Amino acid sequence: MAVERKFVEEGLRRVRISEYLAKTLERAGYGGMNINRTPLGTQITIYAERPGLVIGRGGQNIREITEKLKNEFGVYNPQIDVREVENPELNAQVMAQRLANFLERGWYFRKAGFLTLQRIMNAGAIGCEIRISGKLTGPRARTEKFVAGYVVHSGEPAEELVMEGYATAKKKLGVIGVVVRIIPPGVKLPGHFEVMEAVKDETQEPQEELSGGEEGAGAES
Repeated sequence: MAVERKFVEEGLRRVRISEYLAKTLERAGYGGMNINRTPLGTQITIYAERPGLVIGRGGQNIREITEKLKNEFGVYNPQIDVREVENPELNAQVMAQRLANFLERGWYFRKAGFLTLQRIMNAGAIGCEIRISGKLTGPRARTEKFVAGYVVHSGEPAEELVMEGYATAKKKLGVIGVVVRIIPPGVKLPGHFEVMEAVKDETQEPQEELSGGEEGAGAES
């Protein structure tokens, strides 16, 4: 049980760290993180639309985040690397936060959902699924789904190939949850195949011409 408990605790700590970074770096356009353990410490890669806001003036923000991760979350010797999100429209976390911001500003949920879906697909995504849950139009909570393209829902491809982002919007009627799942372009899905054109074999044509020429020469003789 000790090993299982260790994995559970590690997973919970990753979730807590992700929630802390999403809340702290909301203005910077937080786009997710990766955590890798090395012999020298813990390598944490933070993706953001505006890396300058993550680092702060003179590196003040990044130092505060490092101390927070070390003291409150128990991360061993955290080494933070900040990278810019190359294409925000294909980052699930960024788009989930944008959609939540639209809802907080008073946008109608269908308009905000379809607009976000259209931007993601126009960026070249293979597929996208958006779920908005909560008290959308009345006192009763419900879930609305927006889907385009091809999205995997189960198995290893759903874990390895699909990017998922989560955000919340605080409204007067309550909290609305937003989940965005994206399959980025260039991903090879299971069962995908391409039909190639048949290559014409032209090696026989010279022989036919040669044989025809020999027959003509024999007839003349």
